[in-house]
Amino acid sequence: MYAIIESGGKQRRVSPGALVTLEKIEGEAGKQVELSNVLMVADGDQVKIGAPYVQGAAVMSEIVRQDRGPKVMIFKFKRRKRYRRTQGHRQAQTTLRVTEIRA
Repeated sequence: MYAIIESGGKQRRVSPGALVTLEKIEGEAGKQVELSNVLMVADGDQVKIGAPYVQGAAVMSEIVRQDRGPKVMIFKFKRRKRYRRTQGHRQAQTTLRVTEIRA
């Protein structure tokens, strides 16, 4: 059984027991989270596709950790003008463990 969810503007395929890293979701480690933006649920030959979301479907998960992603360097440069700007950024992320998929 698996589901396709939407979170943080991205779509992810999840299955029970899987670890998934998403954009930051509020909460501490150990807290239960329900993700209700489910686009598709598949269980063997039975497939439910939403328009845009599957009615009554939800993915139950537990927050494993709140973290920050890898550093991305932003470098702006204009030739012959002595213009250089460097900036770093680390996006906040949440790692979830999927516990159950309700269809």
